[in-house]
Amino acid sequence: MAAAVAELWETLKQAIVAYTGLSPAAFFTAVAVAAALYHVVSGIFAGPPPPPPRPRDEPEAEPLPPPVQLGEVSEEELRQYDGSDPKKPLLMAIKGQIYDVTQSRLFYGPGGPYALFAGKDASRSLAKMSFEPQDLTDDISGLSLLELSALQDWEYKFSSKYVKVGTIKRMLVEQGGDSTADAIEEAAVDGEDSILTAKMSNQLLYEEEMEVGSDDP
Repeated sequence: MAAAVAELWETLKQAIVAYTGLSPAAFFTAVAVAAALYHVVSGIFAGPPPPPPRPRDEPEAEPLPPPVQLGEVSEEELRQYDGSDPKKPLLMAIKGQIYDVTQSRLFYGPGGPYALFAGKDASRSLAKMSFEPQDLTDDISGLSLLELSALQDWEYKFSSKYVKVGTIKRMLVEQGGDSTADAIEEAAVDGEDSILTAKMSNQLLYEEEMEVGSDDP
């Protein structure tokens, strides 16, 4: 076997010298250089690599429905839009103005960092940047100028980014259509009028007595 291989190698060397005029070493060196040159040139002129295979088509997210105008609703009705029902829009309010924040469900939806604001008027919480339950209210009384300024910035951001869809209805006492504060104010006014009338009556009686007394001899 080894003798046959050696004989074949001798025949090959003689053929290389006879047909190329090169020694076997020079011939194989030239072949190696030519192969390397071909690899370089083919890499330069080769076209761009084929695009990677496309992943399997994933279902596209359904587009958000257009905001629905609610008009005037109560605070209780607003709580129904806190994100617990995925079929309903996600709403929250600032200073009584209700905005559709469905597009930011990642932030205001269940599990989001601001989920506790959804379905509520969070004016005080936003002004104070507080997550305390007692601050989840629309009461902005007693806030500092800095906090009121912060609330104004939030209101501007919401009005420029989200669609306003309604307002919160303020509940009144169902008695003559007046609120409790109005009733107290009216009672106070009536009391002041009664006192003023009594003073005027006493003054008129005094003036009449003085006139009668002046006619006596």
